[in-house]
Amino acid sequence: MDKSYDFDTLAIRTGQERSQFNEHGEALYLTSSFVFDNAAQAAARFSGAEAGYVYGRFSNPTVTMMQDRLAALEVAEACIATASGMAAIMATTMALLKAGDHIVSSRGIFGATQQLFDNILGRFGVETTYVPTTDIEAYREAIRPNTRLIFAETPSNPLTEVVDIGALAAVARDKGVLLAIDNCFCTPALQRPLVLGADIVIHSATKYLDGQGRVIGGAVCGRKAEMDEVFKFLRTAGPSLSPFNAWVILKGLETLNLRMQAQSAHALELARRLEAHPGVARVFYPGLASHPQHELAMRQQKTGGAIVSFEVKGARTEAWRVIDACRMLSVTANLGDVKTTITHPATTTHGRISAEARAAAGISEGLIRVAVGLESVDDIYSDLVAGLA
Repeated sequence: MDKSYDFDTLAIRTGQERSQFNEHGEALYLTSSFVFDNAAQAAARFSGAEAGYVYGRFSNPTVTMMQDRLAALEVAEACIATASGMAAIMATTMALLKAGDHIVSSRGIFGATQQLFDNILGRFGVETTYVPTTDIEAYREAIRPNTRLIFAETPSNPLTEVVDIGALAAVARDKGVLLAIDNCFCTPALQRPLVLGADIVIHSATKYLDGQGRVIGGAVCGRKAEMDEVFKFLRTAGPSLSPFNAWVILKGLETLNLRMQAQSAHALELARRLEAHPGVARVFYPGLASHPQHELAMRQQKTGGAIVSFEVKGARTEAWRVIDACRMLSVTANLGDVKTTITHPATTTHGRISAEARAAAGISEGLIRVAVGLESVDDIYSDLVAGLA
């Protein structure tokens, strides 16, 4: 596929691998293994001397189509699909790091990511230092001789803090370390970290890439050299994406740009209304002029995205009252769905990290995160206002 095509064309046409039946829609290959013509071919396939599919744990045509399509959208040399977003982060770190290595991470990251860094990688001798999400000099100062990776979410979960990817990439290059960006909130429809200088892009495909809350999946995109190492880990350890989930995500990618633009427009309108409500203490949304990194976000993102977080005037009791009063919004920690979802980060997505870590990340007991879907903005706002009254 000619990579010069526009984003929407690539999202629909890239990566299709037609069978002998020449089907128009992408085929779903539900098979655990593949048959070889003879013993010599089997040996060549297993050794890598001959290209071709071998075993479903690490090779499948439907998964390949999804990987090729997402790689094109992220302007990456290669993409490796994984069983989940957390599997993507695990595969990246396990493939590229070893005992004694060091990570510098933004403080504003998903709670499970911090659990992975501290409680799992830490046991294997990989140490992580957390720095303020938007402070570029803090990243530079935290780098040690054994630092191998800078990791950041932008926008962050749940406060939508925005990191200057280009500036952070310059620090990484200067220090000879890799920069990985979690692009879950924006997707390549709104932001392309590799174009801005990052080395690796990580996705929870469960979110906007699927877009309808149907399947779990993840992906890692980047240069072929690093992706080959991630593939070696995936081939052996097996955190693989199922062909069915890959097929669903393939179909989700076809409408990715349309959904992200529409959901972002809804989110901006909702953020404006919430900012004016007397029961709201503060709104966190990059598309608002009041956001601390608004100008940066508008430079490196196409829109403010579809996540709106806000603090109620009060603490947990008041936040839960708003959530419990909702009759349409789905009370769930998942996001990226066309259905609007609402959650209390301090007791859900970030509930397993310490209170001190939550406080350092700015996640208060009064914070609510709304992942804005495609329903009427009037109806979404009315549902929230019931609890804010």
